[in-house]
Amino acid sequence: MRDNQEARDARESPSTVTARGLPGQLNWLWLTVLVIALDQLTKHWIVARFELYERLEILPVFNLTLAYNTGAAFSFLAGAGGWQRWFFAVVALIAAVLILGWLRKLRTERMQGAALALILGGALGNLYDRVVLGHVVDFLDFYWGNYHFPAFNIADSAITLGAILIILDMLLGGRRAHD
Repeated sequence: MRDNQEARDARESPSTVTARGLPGQLNWLWLTVLVIALDQLTKHWIVARFELYERLEILPVFNLTLAYNTGAAFSFLAGAGGWQRWFFAVVALIAAVLILGWLRKLRTERMQGAALALILGGALGNLYDRVVLGHVVDFLDFYWGNYHFPAFNIADSAITLGAILIILDMLLGGRRAHD
């Protein structure tokens, strides 16, 4: 009886070890590394081939471009005088530590694990730009008519997709709990 209780406690422990020997959902860190790699490769490719604000039309609603963002999402605080670079770097580092802790504590929540790994990859990809370059490189420009959505990058896309997955998991998890 005691052995069964210990086995159940081990399964329910927040530090449950995955098949790869990592606690919680840290096995999703491969996805974080993939996001960072794709983000940095695409940014380096754009910077090497485009002049600032140059545009290449790919589709009638989509351009590749080169833009630098010293602020946060949608250029929030972009003109704040420079302090925001380090402020957002510290915010990203704190978020990364919290996300790693969250991933470690997750047990079987695979969608949350993937979502958090995407968010972590995006945060670290943009953190690298902010610390090393002093700005984030954006290059995806979607528009309709004369309205252009703010340019973004692979890291931003991963953060957005991760947030959507967390919301879906909350909605679907809530439905499963009531079924």
